[in-house]
Amino acid sequence: MYIVCSDLEGVFIPEIWISVSKHTGIDELKLTTRDISDYDVLMKRRLDILKQNKLTIHDIQHVISFIKPLPGADEFIYWLRRQTQLLIVSDTFIQFADPILEKLGRPTLFCNRLTVDHLGNITDYNLRQPDGKMKVVEALHNLNYKVIAVGDSYNDINMIRTADMGILFKPPQNVIDDHPDLPVVDSYDGLKELISKQLEKDI
Repeated sequence: MYIVCSDLEGVFIPEIWISVSKHTGIDELKLTTRDISDYDVLMKRRLDILKQNKLTIHDIQHVISFIKPLPGADEFIYWLRRQTQLLIVSDTFIQFADPILEKLGRPTLFCNRLTVDHLGNITDYNLRQPDGKMKVVEALHNLNYKVIAVGDSYNDINMIRTADMGILFKPPQNVIDDHPDLPVVDSYDGLKELISKQLEKDI
């Protein structure tokens, strides 16, 4: 039996930090795991920027409240959940993602958590576990599940390579260039086709 493990941002919703960057005019917040492969370096820089600009969790949640699923995302999720199980495995934070889950039909999400003080300042970030995306795939394998993994960024690569089948969905060219052997799709229809073919092998 297959389970699909998919990233959230860039696959089902726009990148949250890019949305915050557009809203605040802080250009450096546009950087994501599509640009910087070291997640710790990226997050520490983001926290420094938030502190310098006195941005709180409430400011970010205000931006997030306007984020909508990518066109076709909710229809794709509905289709996928009629074929097999879906786990969204993300490096985002529960304080960011919870309002968005409602717009996606509240699929199961494994993610991280922020440390927020009484004034709403984000003081730290807490990983659920190191390399948590890959660990989810390994755990499912230990439960005798097969896994199809979908992502778009450097932080998805270990998950994708550990899965029985891994797919890059609309990745930037630098990720494609660094991992030319991985299959790439640029639409939900293309994703449906690859997933359907893989599921048929399990019948």
